[in-house]
Amino acid sequence: MNHYLITEPTCISFSGGRTSAFMLYQILQAHGGKLPDEAIVCFANTGKEDDATLKFVHDCETNWRVQIHWLEYDSKKPKYKKVDFVTASRNGEPFEAMINDKKMLPNNFMRFCTLELKINTIRRYLKGIGLDIDDDQHLVGIRADEQRRVAKVGLSMCPLAKEGITSRDVGAFWESNSFDLGLPKVGQNKLSNCDLCFMKGDATLISLIQDNPERAKWWIKMEKEAKKLLTEKHKTYIPSFRKNQTGYEEMVKFDKNQGKLFTDESIPCFCGD
Repeated sequence: MNHYLITEPTCISFSGGRTSAFMLYQILQAHGGKLPDEAIVCFANTGKEDDATLKFVHDCETNWRVQIHWLEYDSKKPKYKKVDFVTASRNGEPFEAMINDKKMLPNNFMRFCTLELKINTIRRYLKGIGLDIDDDQHLVGIRADEQRRVAKVGLSMCPLAKEGITSRDVGAFWESNSFDLGLPKVGQNKLSNCDLCFMKGDATLISLIQDNPERAKWWIKMEKEAKKLLTEKHKTYIPSFRKNQTGYEEMVKFDKNQGKLFTDESIPCFCGD
């Protein structure tokens, strides 16, 4: 059985990573190189992806001649907006808008950013254009060697897992492809999804910040603005993306030797690869 065949209205969720792009390619090949009429491809941009990720999404749509619907969270109703490679946010604007609407920071205990910036944004868009697609009719790029993530979303949404695809298969595909995701080789190369996602381990985050301290500025700014807002309300609670863990501002001050002292315990945020 070919698990890439689509026979009903389906949303292909494209995270902007190699695995979900591999899934999209296999779906296209299963249908003679074209996207079936029943399918729609959606990419939800948070504004904190590396620019190489945005270029990769654009390369996929141009090289494979497939329409990818670029979406972003928006404060104004209908709570989403349509963008493209040129107009996509690159300075965290959708993420900041979501924080302002929620009046709180997402963190490692309350990860509502994925739900709002990606899942709900895509749901609202589909509803807005009149497509009645249930959650179990969404396909996501999760491999067979990611059983924790498969269990989280359900096998029915994971054609790669059904086909037994592993990271080795995905890697082999991109090594022989004419283009690839051009994320810089930094630390453990975990620049996918939001650049300094709070679910990444200390060692990874420190290496990314030491490679480019500019990456930390937005995250520090958001924490300071959240703290100022609470102070004005006479609250003593200190808001943080990384509760009970090393903060971004503190990491900026570490030298390279200090960074090596940390272990890496990155946890999947379920935004996709």
